[in-house]
Amino acid sequence: MRASAACIIRYEALAIADFHVKVFSLNSEKSAMSKSTRSTISDVAKAAKTGKTSISRYLNGEKHLLSDALLARIEHAIAELDYRPSLMARGLKHGRTRLIGLIIADITNPYSVNVLSGIEAACREKGFTPLVCNTNNELNQELHYLDLLHSYQVEGIVVNAVGMREEGLNRLQQSALPMVLIDRKIPEFACDVVGLDNTQAATTATEHLIEQGFEAILFMSEPLGMVNTRRDRLSAFRATLARYSGVIAENIEIPLHEADQMDNALRQFHTRHRGMRKAVISANGALTLQVARSLKRIGLHWGSDIGLLGFDELEWAELAGVGITTLKQPTWQIGYAAVEQVVRRIEGMTDAVREQVFSGELIVRGSTSR
Repeated sequence: MRASAACIIRYEALAIADFHVKVFSLNSEKSAMSKSTRSTISDVAKAAKTGKTSISRYLNGEKHLLSDALLARIEHAIAELDYRPSLMARGLKHGRTRLIGLIIADITNPYSVNVLSGIEAACREKGFTPLVCNTNNELNQELHYLDLLHSYQVEGIVVNAVGMREEGLNRLQQSALPMVLIDRKIPEFACDVVGLDNTQAATTATEHLIEQGFEAILFMSEPLGMVNTRRDRLSAFRATLARYSGVIAENIEIPLHEADQMDNALRQFHTRHRGMRKAVISANGALTLQVARSLKRIGLHWGSDIGLLGFDELEWAELAGVGITTLKQPTWQIGYAAVEQVVRRIEGMTDAVREQVFSGELIVRGSTSR
């Protein structure tokens, strides 16, 4: 590859929900590095009329070893030259980068954004910098970013694995880095996991609908595959309704953007149980949005014609019609706890892998009220 078209890595500041993180983006463009006029430690030493050893002592917090006059000259030189030391280079010199890699499947997903907020807060508190890799659900990007994070010598990785392909998950298992998975387990992979107590949450949601007098309930999810979160929520739904013989339990798997299939499924469910009080449980926030759109297309109103309850709290849920009942996940806490755990592993904790789960909160609105 010619230098004029070199593929360079650029850090971009991404402002989401009032926080800032570093996001990898790749661009094939002429490298600006060749035009850099960034000052070096040698430039500072020359301007301060001292040696590089004194500058290093200053930068490493050993100012007590320097005279007041020398300190003043160094500070003046740094200000004049706008010198900014390379944290990466300093970290590598001391065997630490203080970097934690974060791989997420879709940064536009509200769940991922809220988790990211907790991750950033924990990293800031513990002195780490998160390097965020958004794969856009593309397998080649998933594999590429795994290799990229290794090349940047991150000290640990946090993975929001929902949506990742099996090939990407297999590559994860080959990594020797400290790692924590968020919201998804990988079969045959011994790794710390942080997420929602899916059994408790699905049980709470189902029992709420029963208490509200619904006689037929449809659990709708994306294809289950090997995604344990979807399977756990469905299993809890079935187990709960097994205790109520008078309530009809149905479930269906529909790809997220199959609008016609979703319209037909909801229309048939409504027709099949005409005259009964019926409701839909949506297994995640992205699916809830599609269900709401589908109900609008087929002329059904949640709250009057049909009940609707969705996993994940959505900003627009209270504004949509009579409001949509949601099962809110403590996403910020989940992200924060994931970083806490990966930092423990980085610092040498060798305890058995563990799963840390959080309780959800049912937020009742008009879509399920009597």
